Amino acid sequence: MAAGSVQFFMLALNRHEQGGGKMDGWFFWVMALAASMLVGMGKGGMPVVGMLGVPVLALAISPVTAAGLLLPVYVLSDLFGLYAYRQAFDRRVLAILVPGVTIGVGLGWATARVTPEWLVTALVGAIGTVFALRLLAGARSAVAAEARVDRGLFWGAVTGFTSFVSHSGAPPFQIYVLPLRLPKMIYAGTNTILFAYLNAIKLVPYWALGQFSAQNLKVAAVLMPAAAGAVFLGVRLVRVLPEVLFFRLVTWALLFVSVKLLVDGVWAGL
Repeated sequence: MAAGSVQFFMLALNRHEQGGGKMDGWFFWVMALAASMLVGMGKGGMPVVGMLGVPVLALAISPVTAAGLLLPVYVLSDLFGLYAYRQAFDRRVLAILVPGVTIGVGLGWATARVTPEWLVTALVGAIGTVFALRLLAGARSAVAAEARVDRGLFWGAVTGFTSFVSHSGAPPFQIYVLPLRLPKMIYAGTNTILFAYLNAIKLVPYWALGQFSAQNLKVAAVLMPAAAGAVFLGVRLVRVLPEVLFFRLVTWALLFVSVKLLVDGVWAGL
C-alpha cells in the first residue's frame, strides 16, 4: 500500500477515534463533495455508485452520521432524477410496484422495533447473490418476462420493507425488473422514479426517528449543486453505454451489493 494511502486511512481512523469526526475542515468537505456526486450519479441511473456515498463520507465522520447527512441529498437528488427521466419509464411496472413498496414501507415501520435488521440484510443478500450468479451463468431468458401483478406486488413489498429496515431495496427490485428486459433508459428511469417515490414516503417515519437535523439540512443545501450536476452526468453515461454492457454492469453491481449485504448481515448476527 502506498504511503499516501496509509496516511489517508490513518487520518480517517484518527477522526473516528476522536468522536466520529466533525462536519467542518477540508477533509470533510472533500469527502462530502465526492459522496454527494456519487449519490447524484446513482440517481442518474448509474448502477452501484450511489451506494458508495455513505462509505466514502464515513471516512470523515461516523457511518451513522454520514447516513443521516446524505438522506436529504438523496431526497433532493430524486427531484433532478425525476426531471431527467420524466419521459423514460414503464408505466405498467410502476403501477404494479408502487402499491407494493407502499405496503412494504408500512410493514417496515410497523415492525421496526421487533425486526432484526441483520437478518433482513443477510436474507436480501443471499437472495440477490443467487439471482445475480444465475444471470451471470447465462440463466437470463432471451424472451422478456411478463410484468405480472402478483410477482410485482410481492417483490415491491419486499423492496419497500428492506429499504425501510436496512436500506437494501435494490436487489428485490432488480429481481423483479431485470427479467422484464426493459430498454436501458426505461430501466434506469423506472428505477429512479420508483426509488424517488420510496424515499418520499419514508420521510415521515424517518423524521419521527430523528434522521433529519438543521445542521444536516444546511450541509445538504451546500452539496446539492454538485449532486444535481452529477445526476445529469449519470444520465449521460447511461445513454452512451452499450445496452449489453449496461446490463452487465447492473448484474455485477447486484452481485457486489448482495454479497456485501450477506457478509454484513451475517457479521452483525454473529
